[in-house]
Amino acid sequence: MQRYLITGGAGFIGSNYIHHLLKKYGNDVEILNLDKLTYAGNLENLKAVEERGNYRFIKGDICDRALVDQLMSGVDRVVNFAAESHVDRSIGDPDAFIKTDIYGTFVLLESARHNGVTRFVQISTDEVYGSILKGSFRETDTLEPSSPYSASKAGADRLSYSYWATYGLPVIITRCSNNYGPYQYPEKLIPLFVTNALEDRPLPIYGDGLNVRDWIYVDDHCDAIEFLIERGNEGEVYNIGAGNERTNLEITDIILSELGKPEALKTFVRDRPGHDRRYSLDSAKLNSLGWTPRHSFEGAIAATVRWYAENTGWWRRLKTGEYLEYYKRNYNRQL
Repeated sequence: MQRYLITGGAGFIGSNYIHHLLKKYGNDVEILNLDKLTYAGNLENLKAVEERGNYRFIKGDICDRALVDQLMSGVDRVVNFAAESHVDRSIGDPDAFIKTDIYGTFVLLESARHNGVTRFVQISTDEVYGSILKGSFRETDTLEPSSPYSASKAGADRLSYSYWATYGLPVIITRCSNNYGPYQYPEKLIPLFVTNALEDRPLPIYGDGLNVRDWIYVDDHCDAIEFLIERGNEGEVYNIGAGNERTNLEITDIILSELGKPEALKTFVRDRPGHDRRYSLDSAKLNSLGWTPRHSFEGAIAATVRWYAENTGWWRRLKTGEYLEYYKRNYNRQL
Protein backbone atom coordinates (compact mmCIF):
# COMPACT_ATOMS: atom_id res chain seq x y z
CA MET A 1 0.00 0.00 0.00
CA GLN A 2 1.33 3.43 -1.00
CA ARG A 3 1.19 6.23 1.55
CA TYR A 4 0.67 9.72 0.12
CA LEU A 5 1.14 13.14 1.65
CA ILE A 6 -0.96 15.57 -0.37
CA THR A 7 -0.35 19.22 0.47
CA GLY A 8 -3.04 21.75 -0.41
CA GLY A 9 -5.49 18.88 -0.74
CA ALA A 10 -8.54 20.94 0.22
CA GLY A 11 -8.05 23.22 -2.78
CA PHE A 12 -9.35 22.83 -6.30
CA ILE A 13 -6.81 20.53 -7.96
CA GLY A 14 -5.68 18.88 -4.72
CA SER A 15 -9.19 17.79 -3.73
CA ASN A 16 -9.87 16.48 -7.22
CA TYR A 17 -6.60 14.53 -7.03
CA ILE A 18 -7.63 12.93 -3.73
CA HIS A 19 -10.94 11.88 -5.26
CA HIS A 20 -9.00 10.51 -8.24
CA LEU A 21 -6.68 8.43 -6.02
CA LEU A 22 -9.51 6.98 -3.95
CA LYS A 23 -11.52 6.13 -7.07
CA LYS A 24 -8.51 4.44 -8.66
CA TYR A 25 -7.06 2.57 -5.67
CA GLY A 26 -9.99 2.25 -3.27
CA ASN A 27 -8.68 1.06 0.10
CA ASP A 28 -5.26 0.17 -1.33
CA VAL A 29 -3.89 3.64 -0.64
CA GLU A 30 -3.41 5.80 2.44
CA ILE A 31 -3.76 9.57 2.12
CA LEU A 32 -2.70 12.36 4.47
CA ASN A 33 -4.09 15.72 3.42
CA LEU A 34 -2.23 18.73 4.84
CA ASP A 35 -3.94 22.04 4.17
CA LYS A 36 -3.75 25.43 5.87
CA LEU A 37 -7.36 26.18 4.93
CA THR A 38 -6.81 29.64 3.58
CA TYR A 39 -9.72 31.22 1.73
CA ALA A 40 -9.34 28.78 -1.21
CA GLY A 41 -9.21 25.63 0.93
CA ASN A 42 -12.67 24.11 1.23
CA LEU A 43 -13.41 20.97 3.22
CA GLU A 44 -16.76 20.64 1.50
CA ASN A 45 -14.77 19.49 -1.54
CA LEU A 46 -13.95 16.31 0.39
CA LYS A 47 -17.14 15.78 2.35
CA ALA A 48 -17.85 12.52 0.50
CA VAL A 49 -14.58 10.94 1.66
CA GLU A 50 -13.95 12.47 5.08
CA GLU A 51 -15.09 9.38 7.01
CA ARG A 52 -12.96 6.91 5.06
CA GLY A 53 -10.46 5.04 7.18
CA ASN A 54 -7.62 5.49 4.70
CA TYR A 55 -8.00 9.27 4.45
CA ARG A 56 -6.99 11.81 7.08
CA PHE A 57 -7.15 15.60 7.06
CA ILE A 58 -4.64 17.69 9.01
CA LYS A 59 -5.00 21.45 9.28
CA GLY A 60 -1.56 23.00 9.09
CA ASP A 61 1.00 25.03 7.20
CA ILE A 62 3.69 23.54 4.95
CA CYS A 63 6.03 26.15 6.47
CA ASP A 64 5.68 24.43 9.87
CA ARG A 65 8.81 22.27 9.91
CA ALA A 66 7.93 20.28 13.04
CA LEU A 67 4.48 19.36 11.70
CA VAL A 68 5.79 18.50 8.26
CA ASP A 69 8.50 16.25 9.74
CA GLN A 70 5.90 14.49 11.86
CA LEU A 71 3.63 13.81 8.89
CA MET A 72 6.41 12.89 6.47
CA SER A 73 7.53 9.89 8.52
CA GLY A 74 6.57 6.71 6.69
CA VAL A 75 5.30 8.53 3.59
CA ASP A 76 6.16 7.06 0.19
CA ARG A 77 4.91 9.79 -2.14
CA VAL A 78 4.52 13.56 -1.76
CA VAL A 79 2.49 15.67 -4.17
CA ASN A 80 2.80 19.39 -3.44
CA PHE A 81 -0.25 21.36 -4.57
CA ALA A 82 0.01 23.84 -1.70
CA ALA A 83 0.49 27.34 -3.08
CA GLU A 84 -0.86 30.83 -3.26
CA SER A 85 -2.03 30.78 -6.84
CA HIS A 86 -4.09 33.79 -7.92
CA VAL A 87 -2.15 36.26 -10.07
CA ASP A 88 -4.28 39.28 -9.11
CA ARG A 89 -3.71 38.63 -5.41
CA SER A 90 0.04 38.27 -5.96
CA ILE A 91 0.20 41.74 -7.46
CA GLY A 92 -1.32 43.29 -4.33
CA ASP A 93 0.27 41.00 -1.72
CA PRO A 94 3.38 39.19 -2.99
CA ASP A 95 4.73 38.39 0.50
CA ALA A 96 2.43 35.41 1.09
CA PHE A 97 3.37 33.94 -2.30
CA ILE A 98 7.10 34.02 -1.60
CA LYS A 99 6.65 32.45 1.82
CA THR A 100 4.27 29.65 0.88
CA ASP A 101 5.38 28.86 -2.65
CA ILE A 102 9.15 28.98 -2.10
CA TYR A 103 9.89 28.58 1.61
CA GLY A 104 7.06 26.09 2.10
CA THR A 105 8.38 23.98 -0.77
CA PHE A 106 11.85 24.10 0.80
CA VAL A 107 10.45 22.74 4.08
CA LEU A 108 8.77 19.87 2.23
CA LEU A 109 11.88 19.03 0.22
CA GLU A 110 14.09 19.01 3.29
CA SER A 111 11.72 16.74 5.17
CA ALA A 112 11.28 14.41 2.19
CA ARG A 113 15.07 14.17 1.85
CA HIS A 114 15.51 13.12 5.47
CA ASN A 115 12.57 10.71 5.49
CA GLY A 116 13.39 8.62 2.42
CA VAL A 117 10.42 9.61 0.27
CA THR A 118 10.40 7.57 -2.96
CA ARG A 119 8.64 10.15 -5.16
CA PHE A 120 8.22 13.92 -4.76
CA VAL A 121 6.02 15.69 -7.30
CA GLN A 122 6.26 19.48 -7.43
CA ILE A 123 3.17 20.94 -9.09
CA SER A 124 4.44 23.91 -11.09
CA THR A 125 2.62 25.84 -13.82
CA ASP A 126 2.90 26.88 -17.46
CA GLU A 127 3.03 30.48 -16.24
CA VAL A 128 6.70 30.07 -15.30
CA TYR A 129 7.56 30.33 -19.02
CA GLY A 130 5.90 33.70 -19.50
CA SER A 131 4.07 34.59 -22.69
CA ILE A 132 4.60 33.17 -26.19
CA LEU A 133 3.00 34.64 -29.32
CA LYS A 134 3.87 31.79 -31.71
CA GLY A 135 4.71 28.15 -31.17
CA SER A 136 4.64 26.29 -27.85
CA PHE A 137 6.96 26.07 -24.87
CA ARG A 138 9.09 22.99 -24.35
CA GLU A 139 10.46 21.89 -21.02
CA THR A 140 13.96 23.11 -21.91
CA ASP A 141 12.88 26.68 -22.72
CA THR A 142 13.96 29.62 -20.59
CA LEU A 143 11.71 30.57 -17.71
CA GLU A 144 10.51 34.18 -17.82
CA PRO A 145 7.79 34.58 -15.19
CA SER A 146 6.05 37.95 -15.27
CA SER A 147 4.07 38.13 -12.02
CA PRO A 148 5.00 37.58 -8.37
CA TYR A 149 2.87 34.42 -8.49
CA SER A 150 4.62 32.87 -11.48
CA ALA A 151 8.02 33.98 -10.17
CA SER A 152 7.37 32.25 -6.85
CA LYS A 153 6.33 29.08 -8.67
CA ALA A 154 9.44 29.25 -10.85
CA GLY A 155 11.55 29.52 -7.70
CA ALA A 156 9.92 26.44 -6.19
CA ASP A 157 10.22 24.63 -9.51
CA ARG A 158 13.99 25.16 -9.73
CA LEU A 159 14.51 24.56 -6.01
CA SER A 160 12.83 21.17 -6.41
CA TYR A 161 15.11 20.32 -9.32
CA SER A 162 18.14 21.27 -7.23
CA TYR A 163 17.17 18.71 -4.61
CA TRP A 164 17.36 16.00 -7.26
CA ALA A 165 20.62 17.33 -8.72
CA THR A 166 22.30 17.88 -5.34
CA TYR A 167 20.81 15.27 -3.02
CA GLY A 168 19.32 12.68 -5.36
CA LEU A 169 15.77 13.25 -4.06
CA PRO A 170 13.46 11.52 -6.58
CA VAL A 171 11.71 14.68 -7.79
CA ILE A 172 9.38 15.10 -10.77
CA ILE A 173 8.20 18.58 -11.78
CA THR A 174 4.98 19.14 -13.70
CA ARG A 175 4.02 22.32 -15.55
CA CYS A 176 0.34 22.22 -16.41
CA SER A 177 -1.87 24.53 -18.44
CA ASN A 178 -5.04 26.18 -17.09
CA ASN A 179 -7.33 23.78 -15.24
CA TYR A 180 -11.11 23.85 -15.08
CA GLY A 181 -13.71 21.61 -13.45
CA PRO A 182 -15.65 21.12 -10.19
CA TYR A 183 -14.62 22.74 -6.89
CA GLN A 184 -12.62 25.62 -8.40
CA TYR A 185 -12.71 28.73 -6.24
CA PRO A 186 -14.92 31.33 -7.98
CA GLU A 187 -12.22 33.96 -8.42
CA LYS A 188 -10.78 32.11 -11.45
CA LEU A 189 -12.11 32.87 -14.92
CA ILE A 190 -14.39 29.92 -15.66
CA PRO A 191 -16.13 29.52 -12.27
CA LEU A 192 -16.34 33.30 -11.85
CA PHE A 193 -17.98 33.76 -15.22
CA VAL A 194 -20.32 30.77 -14.80
CA THR A 195 -21.48 31.86 -11.37
CA ASN A 196 -21.81 35.52 -12.36
CA ALA A 197 -23.85 34.52 -15.41
CA LEU A 198 -26.11 32.34 -13.26
CA GLU A 199 -26.79 35.43 -11.14
CA ASP A 200 -27.14 37.70 -14.21
CA ARG A 201 -24.13 39.72 -13.08
CA PRO A 202 -21.48 41.23 -15.40
CA LEU A 203 -18.64 39.06 -16.69
CA PRO A 204 -15.49 41.25 -16.34
CA ILE A 205 -13.21 40.65 -19.33
CA TYR A 206 -9.67 42.02 -19.07
CA GLY A 207 -8.49 44.22 -21.95
CA ASP A 208 -9.70 43.08 -25.37
CA GLY A 209 -10.39 39.51 -24.21
CA LEU A 210 -7.99 37.99 -26.73
CA ASN A 211 -5.54 36.53 -24.22
CA VAL A 212 -5.10 32.83 -25.03
CA ARG A 213 -4.87 29.90 -22.63
CA ASP A 214 -4.66 26.14 -23.14
CA TRP A 215 -7.40 24.54 -21.04
CA ILE A 216 -7.26 21.08 -19.44
CA TYR A 217 -10.00 19.31 -17.50
CA VAL A 218 -8.86 18.83 -13.90
CA ASP A 219 -9.41 15.06 -13.93
CA ASP A 220 -7.06 14.76 -16.91
CA HIS A 221 -4.44 16.70 -14.97
CA CYS A 222 -4.86 14.35 -11.99
CA ASP A 223 -4.56 11.34 -14.27
CA ALA A 224 -1.35 12.73 -15.79
CA ILE A 225 0.21 13.27 -12.35
CA GLU A 226 -0.48 9.69 -11.32
CA PHE A 227 0.80 8.46 -14.69
CA LEU A 228 4.08 10.34 -14.15
CA ILE A 229 4.49 9.02 -10.62
CA GLU A 230 4.45 5.54 -12.12
CA ARG A 231 6.26 6.13 -15.42
CA GLY A 232 8.04 9.47 -15.29
CA ASN A 233 11.79 9.82 -14.82
CA GLU A 234 13.12 11.49 -11.69
CA GLY A 235 14.83 14.82 -12.17
CA GLU A 236 12.66 15.57 -15.20
CA VAL A 237 10.16 18.30 -16.01
CA TYR A 238 6.96 17.42 -17.87
CA ASN A 239 4.52 19.79 -19.54
CA ILE A 240 0.88 18.77 -19.16
CA GLY A 241 -1.43 20.29 -21.75
CA ALA A 242 -4.55 19.28 -23.64
CA GLY A 243 -4.23 21.32 -26.83
CA ASN A 244 -7.40 23.31 -26.17
CA GLU A 245 -6.31 26.88 -26.81
CA ARG A 246 -9.11 29.42 -26.50
CA THR A 247 -9.23 33.18 -26.06
CA ASN A 248 -10.95 34.53 -22.98
CA LEU A 249 -13.66 35.85 -25.27
CA GLU A 250 -14.26 32.37 -26.69
CA ILE A 251 -14.54 30.95 -23.18
CA THR A 252 -16.98 33.70 -22.28
CA ASP A 253 -19.14 32.98 -25.32
CA ILE A 254 -19.19 29.25 -24.57
CA ILE A 255 -20.35 29.88 -21.01
CA LEU A 256 -23.08 32.26 -22.09
CA SER A 257 -24.24 29.82 -24.75
CA GLU A 258 -24.30 26.85 -22.34
CA LEU A 259 -26.42 28.84 -19.88
CA GLY A 260 -28.58 30.62 -22.46
CA LYS A 261 -27.52 34.01 -21.15
CA PRO A 262 -27.28 37.26 -23.15
CA GLU A 263 -24.05 38.73 -24.56
CA ALA A 264 -24.95 41.96 -22.77
CA LEU A 265 -23.39 40.42 -19.63
CA LYS A 266 -19.94 40.78 -21.20
CA THR A 267 -18.17 43.76 -19.62
CA PHE A 268 -14.70 44.88 -20.71
CA VAL A 269 -12.49 46.22 -17.93
CA ARG A 270 -8.97 47.65 -17.71
CA ASP A 271 -6.29 45.02 -18.29
CA ARG A 272 -4.27 43.86 -15.30
CA PRO A 273 -0.54 44.65 -15.03
CA GLY A 274 1.80 42.09 -16.62
CA HIS A 275 -1.05 40.15 -18.23
CA ASP A 276 0.58 37.45 -20.42
CA ARG A 277 -0.88 37.35 -23.90
CA ARG A 278 -0.67 33.65 -24.69
CA TYR A 279 0.33 30.43 -22.98
CA SER A 280 0.97 27.30 -25.01
CA LEU A 281 2.64 24.03 -24.06
CA ASP A 282 4.30 21.35 -26.13
CA SER A 283 3.36 18.13 -24.32
CA ALA A 284 5.17 15.77 -26.70
CA LYS A 285 7.52 14.57 -23.95
CA LEU A 286 4.62 13.36 -21.81
CA ASN A 287 2.67 12.03 -24.79
CA SER A 288 5.69 9.99 -25.88
CA LEU A 289 5.38 7.98 -22.64
CA GLY A 290 1.85 6.99 -23.63
CA TRP A 291 -0.37 9.56 -21.90
CA THR A 292 -3.10 11.60 -23.61
CA PRO A 293 -6.13 13.40 -22.11
CA ARG A 294 -9.33 11.38 -21.91
CA HIS A 295 -11.87 14.19 -22.00
CA SER A 296 -12.89 16.34 -24.95
CA PHE A 297 -12.98 20.06 -24.28
CA GLU A 298 -16.59 20.36 -25.51
CA GLY A 299 -17.88 17.62 -23.23
CA ALA A 300 -15.85 18.62 -20.18
CA ILE A 301 -16.66 22.35 -20.34
CA ALA A 302 -20.37 21.54 -20.65
CA ALA A 303 -20.12 19.20 -17.64
CA THR A 304 -18.26 21.89 -15.68
CA VAL A 305 -20.86 24.57 -16.38
CA ARG A 306 -23.56 22.08 -15.41
CA TRP A 307 -21.79 21.25 -12.13
CA TYR A 308 -21.79 24.89 -11.02
CA ALA A 309 -25.41 25.28 -12.10
CA GLU A 310 -26.37 22.24 -10.00
CA ASN A 311 -24.24 23.15 -6.96
CA THR A 312 -25.22 26.72 -6.26
CA GLY A 313 -25.00 26.22 -2.50
CA TRP A 314 -21.32 25.33 -2.79
CA TRP A 315 -20.23 28.52 -4.54
CA ARG A 316 -22.73 31.00 -3.12
CA ARG A 317 -21.31 30.52 0.36
CA LEU A 318 -17.83 31.27 -1.00
CA LYS A 319 -18.91 34.38 -2.85
CA THR A 320 -20.80 35.78 0.14
CA GLY A 321 -18.33 34.80 2.85
CA GLU A 322 -20.77 32.36 4.46
CA TYR A 323 -18.30 29.50 4.10
CA LEU A 324 -16.01 30.84 6.82
CA GLU A 325 -18.78 30.48 9.36
CA TYR A 326 -20.00 27.23 7.80
CA TYR A 327 -16.76 25.33 8.27
CA LYS A 328 -16.23 26.70 11.75
CA ARG A 329 -19.62 25.20 12.72
CA ASN A 330 -19.30 21.93 10.82
CA TYR A 331 -15.59 21.14 11.04
CA ASN A 332 -14.64 22.56 14.41
CA ARG A 333 -12.98 19.29 15.44
CA GLN A 334 -10.53 19.65 12.54
CA LEU A 335 -9.68 23.29 13.10
